[in-house]
Amino acid sequence: MMWINLSFLSLMMFLLGNLVFSFNRKHLLIVLLMLEFMVLSLFLLMVLELMCLDNEVYFLVLFLVFSVCEGALGLSILVQMIRTHGSDYFQVFNLLSC
Repeated sequence: MMWINLSFLSLMMFLLGNLVFSFNRKHLLIVLLMLEFMVLSLFLLMVLELMCLDNEVYFLVLFLVFSVCEGALGLSILVQMIRTHGSDYFQVFNLLSC
């Protein structure tokens, strides 16, 4: 019963992160935080599901490696955008001029 509750919690976390990601798109930092929140909720769901399959942890390690690379790439884009445009607002820069 506890597995079902944690799976439901993970799915609700993912849906909440997706909702905030969809409606709050002013700042790149908030978008990146919501992407990381959704990755963590998917990680929790995969931990719960893969524990039933004889502790397949190698896939979880691979998933964490790719999520860390995704986070580092997002932060480097954020730093570059703040250096060139002065803030992380999406309204500050024009996509056609970049």
